[in-house]
Amino acid sequence: MTAESSVSGSQHTPAIQLGSEDAIESRGQDGTGRRSASLLLAVAVVLVALNLRPAITSVGTVLGEARDDLGASATWAGVLTTLPGLCFAVAGLAAPWLARRAGLAAAVGLALTVLAAGLVLRVLDGPLVVLGGTLVATAGIALANVLVPVVVKGSFPARVGLMTGIYTAALQGGGALGSALTPPLAGTFGGWRAALAGWALLAAVALAGWLLATRGGRLRPASTGSAPPGSAPRRSLLRSPLAWVVTLFFGLQALLAYVVMGWLPEVLVDAGVSRTDAGLLLGLVSMLAVPISLVVPPLAARGGSQSGWIVGLGAFALASLVGLLVAPGAAPLLWTVLLGIGMSVFSLALTTIALRARTGEDTAALSGMAQGLGYLLAALGPFLFGFLHDLTGGWTVPFGMLIAAMLVQLVAGWVAGRPRYV
Repeated sequence: MTAESSVSGSQHTPAIQLGSEDAIESRGQDGTGRRSASLLLAVAVVLVALNLRPAITSVGTVLGEARDDLGASATWAGVLTTLPGLCFAVAGLAAPWLARRAGLAAAVGLALTVLAAGLVLRVLDGPLVVLGGTLVATAGIALANVLVPVVVKGSFPARVGLMTGIYTAALQGGGALGSALTPPLAGTFGGWRAALAGWALLAAVALAGWLLATRGGRLRPASTGSAPPGSAPRRSLLRSPLAWVVTLFFGLQALLAYVVMGWLPEVLVDAGVSRTDAGLLLGLVSMLAVPISLVVPPLAARGGSQSGWIVGLGAFALASLVGLLVAPGAAPLLWTVLLGIGMSVFSLALTTIALRARTGEDTAALSGMAQGLGYLLAALGPFLFGFLHDLTGGWTVPFGMLIAAMLVQLVAGWVAGRPRYV
């Protein structure tokens, strides 16, 4: 096993000390107490994950009602749906710095507080306030996106695959809940404002659970003093080829997800599928990822390499894209199932971030780089797909672009899955 970095894990002075087994104080606790603390932290991680998609997926289901109520334009709607990707990029890059300054537990708590505040703020006034509140809420999500894999890496070092799978399944399940429950909530509580604001309650529950799980300094920052004598200076991950490959892999799988969430219903409607059925098929894509995310990451993490799993799942997505290009109306359910299986590689993208770093500090840095720059790349996907569709008047060229990106993702995923360290 080779290391990409000239500094080994033992030479670092981590800025963040992690771990329910290592960082959770064990003085005065017996084995049962430590297991209870680990379980409590695992529940808190799941609660956090449940909050990382409803703020986004809930908007589309009441977007038409919100536009009518606010008198907003289509351009406003386009900006509203583009904000999450851009905010994921900017705020995600700031997450490692925040964790070093405030400590990991405080940083995640702050992320949940910012998320809850943004969810309430965006329903208080007109179109600009909605945009501003969405920006605040997605900033909180972006911070947690980067920091939770750091918690998983350090707190459950022997169960990285299992916990990443549980975390990813909760994240996907939260997204499905956001799209499924928001319309009935709007009908029950008198409109889109109450329905969107209601998701702040889930964030408040997650914050309470997180504070309970990390109370008393159980997840605490380590010393951030100078490195010990004789240790090599830490280099930037921007100089690591492996870090760039992981970032490319993460960004391309996210690009496909963004395009699918934004454009798959339109593609299917043009192929003769009813709009109702197209919406159900899009929901199926998200739901398929839940069971796969629970099963595949633990299996993949047991071996030294995850490359075979990554390429195997990617092959399903590639087959789906070819089917949608050649005969979209022939078997829309089959193409959707294949696509849902292929897009569940997201769980392996998160697993790869944790497994390609030796320390909590490196995991935070790699997570920030991969998700920050990766989401910036992904945000271009829906725009390019729509631009090529408008330019050519069809779906052939846009899908050609996606297939090319998918082939690059397969190569990047194969390299990223090999057992090395940044």
